[in-house]
Amino acid sequence: MDKQANRYMAVAYKLYTTEDGETELIEEATVDRPFHFLSGFGMALAGFEKAIGHLNTGETFDFVLTKDEAYGDYREDRVLNLDRSIFTINGHFDHDNIYVDAIVPLQNADGNRFDGHVLEITDEYVKMDLNHELAGLDLHFTGSIVEAREATDKEIQSVINHMNGCGCGCNDCGGGCNGHDHDHEGCNHHNGDCDHHHDHHNGGCGHCH
Repeated sequence: MDKQANRYMAVAYKLYTTEDGETELIEEATVDRPFHFLSGFGMALAGFEKAIGHLNTGETFDFVLTKDEAYGDYREDRVLNLDRSIFTINGHFDHDNIYVDAIVPLQNADGNRFDGHVLEITDEYVKMDLNHELAGLDLHFTGSIVEAREATDKEIQSVINHMNGCGCGCNDCGGGCNGHDHDHEGCNHHNGDCDHHHDHHNGGCGHCH
């Protein structure tokens, strides 16, 4: 890991999308509660990090990431019917965490974590949308750098330890990573807490911008 690339970045921003001619504010990180990450670890979308990684404290930014630079096209083949049994714990369906419109942390056969959006529940299957919530959209970011400096050795080691332990990164689950795993067609269900930032930040196990 190139230590020169490892900067601590705290960023205040607003994220907008435009669809069918309508512009919408999707999320905001304030100066009091900025999005923070260490550069060089894949904790943020590559395009987001490239656009702001060279900026210093107090500087502002205003840029657009195309869908190809962000989360790609929306793909129908990422909408799957998963066997209802994989969401069963001790013989009982996990009603507390699996319900229509729930965002569920999942894991594939390679150990990569990501979120699924529950669309439908039947007696046989759970219909899950595995597309990122911002797939198919261009992302417009405006904001400022709250703090930018070289990361400390302790901060770098903490990120390395976290990545080795929980595997958090872009498109990964944030939060606890605890609970039961249920294998099915390459997906595991984690019955644990999970912050659903849109992976906009890969970092802090939140959004992955």
